[in-house]
Amino acid sequence: MSRLRPILALFLLVFALAGGVTVANAASRLGDYLSRATPSELVPGADRFGSMQGDPALAPAYQGDRLLGFAYLNSDFVNATGYSGKPIQMLVGIDPNGVITGLKLVDHKEPIVLVGIPEAKILAAVNKLIGADLAPVARGKAAAPQVDIVSGATVTVLVIGDSVVRSATKLIKSGRIGGGQSEVAQPPPVTKTIDLARSEVRDWESLVGDGSVRRLVLTNADVDQAFEKSGNRAAADRPEPGEPTDTFIELYAADVAVPTIGRSLLGDDGYRRLTSRLKPGQQALVIAGRGTYSFKGSGYVRGGIFDRIELIQDGNSIRFRDRDHTRLGDLAAEGAPDFPEIGLFMVPPEFGFDPTEPWSLQLLVQRVIGARDKAFLTFDLGYTLPDGYIKREQRAVTVSDTPAPTVTPAATPSVAAASPPPSQAEAEQDEPLWMRIWRGDLVRIGILAVALVTLTLIFFFQNQLVRRPTVYVWVRRAYLTFILVWLGWYANAQLSVVNVLTFTNSLIAGFSWDYFLSAPLIFVLWASVAAALLFWGRGPFCGWLCPFGALQELLNNIAKAVRIPQFNVPWGLHERLWPIKYIVFLGLFGLSIYSTAAAEHLAEIEPFKTAIILNFAREWPFVIYAATLLAAGLFVERFFCRYLCPLGAALAIPGRIRMFEWLRRWPECGSPCQRCAKECPVQAIHPEGHINVNECIYCMHCQELYFDDHRCPHMIQLRLKREKREALSSTSMRGGKGPATVILAGGKPVGTPTADAISSPPAP
Repeated sequence: MSRLRPILALFLLVFALAGGVTVANAASRLGDYLSRATPSELVPGADRFGSMQGDPALAPAYQGDRLLGFAYLNSDFVNATGYSGKPIQMLVGIDPNGVITGLKLVDHKEPIVLVGIPEAKILAAVNKLIGADLAPVARGKAAAPQVDIVSGATVTVLVIGDSVVRSATKLIKSGRIGGGQSEVAQPPPVTKTIDLARSEVRDWESLVGDGSVRRLVLTNADVDQAFEKSGNRAAADRPEPGEPTDTFIELYAADVAVPTIGRSLLGDDGYRRLTSRLKPGQQALVIAGRGTYSFKGSGYVRGGIFDRIELIQDGNSIRFRDRDHTRLGDLAAEGAPDFPEIGLFMVPPEFGFDPTEPWSLQLLVQRVIGARDKAFLTFDLGYTLPDGYIKREQRAVTVSDTPAPTVTPAATPSVAAASPPPSQAEAEQDEPLWMRIWRGDLVRIGILAVALVTLTLIFFFQNQLVRRPTVYVWVRRAYLTFILVWLGWYANAQLSVVNVLTFTNSLIAGFSWDYFLSAPLIFVLWASVAAALLFWGRGPFCGWLCPFGALQELLNNIAKAVRIPQFNVPWGLHERLWPIKYIVFLGLFGLSIYSTAAAEHLAEIEPFKTAIILNFAREWPFVIYAATLLAAGLFVERFFCRYLCPLGAALAIPGRIRMFEWLRRWPECGSPCQRCAKECPVQAIHPEGHINVNECIYCMHCQELYFDDHRCPHMIQLRLKREKREALSSTSMRGGKGPATVILAGGKPVGTPTADAISSPPAP
């Protein structure tokens, strides 16, 4: 049991290293961050903040005595938890009419940004919300504005943009600014419900004709023109395949909880089955489509969410899940065309959907613009239930009146739509973020999986590989080149000690899987590292999967090829240098407990961001630092890995509990033979002969020597003995004759009959 505990702890540690995943519920207050911004940064023209008001707090911004707007903290109003599991703190400026006037990022712990994506790029995408009028959004009269997606930081950008929009609309709906409640201040004089008494069967043409079934038709030309108008040149340069007049998608939607529409489209049996499943007031939609573009996609099969369609009403939106969906083969209405995709979607009751009010189905259209990047556009299919299906009741309003019960849950749609259970609403918005990223990264995930399987085969069949030194050398060089070019420079999947520090902080605040799943390649890599630590220690990552390590080794190979002299660090000095990386890691670890942000900035001791993520496109001090480390590696192989890498130190500590020993040694290793110790690229073999697994990068060079019967003294002795046995067991020896022996004197054979015969040529 004592052996099992550290193993379980290791799995918890390393799987969670992927992002330091938590759901942080730390309280945040406007007063803690307001001093980090000037009034004019959030509300142009303002010169001072007034006293904070209300709960959650608002800070009025004044120009003299004139009120210009307000400032608030996004996380005070809505969930703003990012990939790190900590809230992304944004100060938001908003004017009294509900227009966003300014944004300032005041605190975050996003490792994706700290390690790889410039913060300025994130802010440039989010700042497009400045100037957005969110009052119509809060009233359901306009769609929520969208931020641009930043490749590599999708989660961070979406969380920031979503938190700004949702917090502002929530503030407006509360009536504190923007007049959000002015239109519903008085009780409605008319109550609208579905007329359940109207029930008939109609054909397809009449249903489409009066708007019972609404449609959206897009051709390839429509989509191409929309991408051109979006201003995304890369997307515009990649038009849809086929003719411009070809149908991109023909999308239909209808509310089949309405008796006439339901009976017509589903048939009587189908409608009865539907009504038996519906809760009181719950609605269901039929969505059908045909064309080259699928409104379902394929991601819902794996992730459980239909991310290409979104139901929107009154400023609220929801994406359907697989549990809400039933696949239909066809539609029962006479004259209905054949559709390759038909789905019956149950609207969750907590959404507060009002079928008597307008709603829209938003279609997300994506276009691949590069190996890593995609462009996105949305198109709306608007729907308003025809008046013939609606029953209106008008009654006098008195003081003693109480709200009358209605058939649908939306008798007061503004309240129902504005007040879904917060946890459910937030979950519906958070979950698709990582699921969408996984769906968009399927190709890269597959390539990485193949690479990891290949490396596993290399390790399990290492003895067969290292017996062929030439093959082994080129296999290793090819694999390292792939890791550097594809995994590092292309996919930017470079693990960092920042992940470890974030995990440490998450242990204090809580734990959740949701956020680190948002970086699929990082997650897969950390999962593989977890398994590898049990089998081989830190070696598989440090020696095979680290892009910066691969860069160092390949550059050193080139240095050796052009005869740059190699410096062999004396063992005594080497022993005193390798603990430096452990000291660095422990220092960062301790600092992260006090201040995660400070520790993450000091983690720039890793040159990964400069050399791998940003390809040296950075400020000159960082470039010089990274170049200096690589230059040192030309003379001392893997200089940074040996002495400075805090991530290597972090992995070496749990790597001590590995369960297996794969590296073989002979009794002569270390005494007297020192060949492996002298040739180890990172000097991980002690002069006494044993391998220091904390320092070993599992390059397998010592195993190549282990089986080489021309370089390993032990194997050389075995080869000589084998050759002697083979000589003694030759055919002539088995016939009773030994080898012919000639004794020479003065250059002539003498002393034996054989010699006499040799010296006396036969007579002619």
